[in-house]
Amino acid sequence: MHVLAIIGQKGGNGKTTVTLGLAVEAFSAGRSVAVIDLDPQTTAANWSDRRGKEAPAVVSCQVSRLGQVLEAAAKGGADLAIIDTPGKSTDALIAAAKAADFVLMPIQPQLYDIETLGSLKDVLTLAGNPPSAVLVNRAPVQGKRHTETQEAATEQGFAVCPVVIFARAAHGDAGNIGQSAAEFEPKGKAAQEMSGLYSYIAIALKGGRHEEKRINRRA
Repeated sequence: MHVLAIIGQKGGNGKTTVTLGLAVEAFSAGRSVAVIDLDPQTTAANWSDRRGKEAPAVVSCQVSRLGQVLEAAAKGGADLAIIDTPGKSTDALIAAAKAADFVLMPIQPQLYDIETLGSLKDVLTLAGNPPSAVLVNRAPVQGKRHTETQEAATEQGFAVCPVVIFARAAHGDAGNIGQSAAEFEPKGKAAQEMSGLYSYIAIALKGGRHEEKRINRRA
C-alpha cells in the first residue's frame, strides 16, 4: 500500500480539499483508497457523511492510532492511503510524514504561509526526510503570486510541484455536497488542475520508500 501525507503548519491552506480531490481522482483511476483524517475538526469525515457513499473510505482517528489504522487499511485491500493532518500539530505532522511514501505540503501564495516552510523542513528532518514537494494551493487566478511562491520554496531547498491549484469556487461548492470539483464540474478548470496534480502524485509514489505492495495503475 502506498501512503501519501498532506501536511502543513497552519490551517486554511486547503489540505483537506487537496486530500479529498486526490482521493476521488485515485478512486476514479481504479485504486482502492482510504483517507485517514487526523484532524480533530473531522472535516474530511464530515465530507464523507455528506457524500453518503462508501468510496473513497474516510476514517477519523487519533494520531496515536495511525499505525494501527494504516495496517487495517492495507489488510482491508486499500492500495492507497491519504493522510489528512491538522494545522499546528507537530506530532501529527511528524507521524504522518514518517508513515508516508511521499509528503505533499500545500501552501497559499502569501507570506504567512511561506514563513511556515522553515518549520516544515524541521518536520521532514524529524520524519527522516521522506520524498516531498511543496504545492502552491488556493492561488489567485490573476497575477504572478503562484510563481513567486514557487521560487521562494525552491530557494529554501524544497522540491516544488509544477501543478498549481488555483482558488476556484467549484472546490467549495463541491465540498458542500460531499463531492470533489471533478464530480461537481467535470469539465471545469478546477477538475483539470486536480487531475494534473493526481498524475504528478501517481508518478511520485512510484519512487516511494515502502515496498510492501505495488499495484497496476490506470493513472
